[in-house]
Amino acid sequence: MDTEKLKNLFSRCGNGHVFDFWDDLGEPERGALVSQLEKIDFGDLDLLRSKLAAKDSETAGENEAGMRPAPVVALEGASLENAVARGERELRAGRVAALVVAGGQGSRLGFDGPKGCYPVGPVSRAPLFFFHARKILALKKRFGASVPFYVMTSETNDAATRAFFRENHFFGLDENDVFFFVQGMWPALSPDGKIILDRKDHVFFGPDGHGGTLAALKRSGALADMQARGIVSVFYFQVDNPMVEIADPAFIGAHVAANSDFSVKVCAKRDPQEGLGVVVERGGKTQVVEYTELTDEEKCARAPDGELLYKYGSVAIHVFSVPFLAREAEAGLPLHIAHKKVPYVDKAGNTVKPAAPNAYKFEKFIFDALRDARNPICIAFDRECEFSPVKNAEGADSPATCAADPSRKWARWLAAAGCGIETDAQGYPLRRVEIDPAFAADAATLKAALAAPGAPRIPAEGVILLSL
Repeated sequence: MDTEKLKNLFSRCGNGHVFDFWDDLGEPERGALVSQLEKIDFGDLDLLRSKLAAKDSETAGENEAGMRPAPVVALEGASLENAVARGERELRAGRVAALVVAGGQGSRLGFDGPKGCYPVGPVSRAPLFFFHARKILALKKRFGASVPFYVMTSETNDAATRAFFRENHFFGLDENDVFFFVQGMWPALSPDGKIILDRKDHVFFGPDGHGGTLAALKRSGALADMQARGIVSVFYFQVDNPMVEIADPAFIGAHVAANSDFSVKVCAKRDPQEGLGVVVERGGKTQVVEYTELTDEEKCARAPDGELLYKYGSVAIHVFSVPFLAREAEAGLPLHIAHKKVPYVDKAGNTVKPAAPNAYKFEKFIFDALRDARNPICIAFDRECEFSPVKNAEGADSPATCAADPSRKWARWLAAAGCGIETDAQGYPLRRVEIDPAFAADAATLKAALAAPGAPRIPAEGVILLSL
């Protein structure tokens, strides 16, 4: 677009200041700024400014009377067998895909790169992406059909993520079955609705939230690719959890059998204050209420049996039907606003990092689609088997726990396969253990793999690494 025309457009909408340092910039910097500005949708900008103007009239945190926990199903016995059989049929028919949200960086972990590249293997130091991709490879081996892998990146890490997959030969997956697509970005706004420069030649943008997945699927062509492949169900998860059971047949089968648009896996919370949203029914709709929206009284409320009333938390493990994703991509999701610290350029052109929140970021939440879903279901799972994310540098949900928890799971598999190893009182192995998901996906496949001709032996001491 012609620069003068662009200047006029931003001036007319009250944001001519984005060109305040134009005369100080060289041609490369001017080109980079123009490229950014051309991506700003003025319709979106009007929407953000309207949300900002209305923020003081909203009543966040006030939950309706009559809110109650949504029903939770624990699959067991015949219901588990039927769900597994149904899910296995879907996988054999090639009607299942996996989608990972992987737009974040590993900066909170002291890691310079995409979070999915962060090493978590207790022995091999293999990255998060390795464990996810190898589980998908195991599904293809087991069921004889591809499970296409859709990887949502961000502008910050897209190039690095694609390069990492190429360098690692897609971890054994067929390159044609891996589809990268980029999450959307929105500018942050000052309290008076102005776009913020964080450098003379750069607008501050923030990701549009995991709810932006819907628009990004459509914009990138990923949704059309799913439809062309005949995908019916999409297993959705976040990159930071190496224990996630991708496209678990029981979960897929329960979702399909219920003719559900949107299914949710939930687990018992560690304590009332754990930062997990809860699935509730209110106003005739099934919804997720963020933990920040619950009062302490609601978080600590007890059911008649003494259990927490809001016992189960959502950990962003979902299954969606593809037609539902298409409908929601057209309808859009509500905007959420947050007061945050955003770096900005002062009048002298210096970048300032504020000590207190100074601007507003905007995002969408994928779980807001739940209120539009037909026949939503919540399936309980055991967090010791499927959930140990790496989020914090230390303490809970840290690299230490993210390495230890899968090791405990693998020790249980080895015991079930007749190759038990010494553990402590909590079941954690006394030596390092790691099993490549493509070598064995569960205790049964591990037992079979170890009984096969030429199978590796479990060493009497030292580390245990079983891989293809």
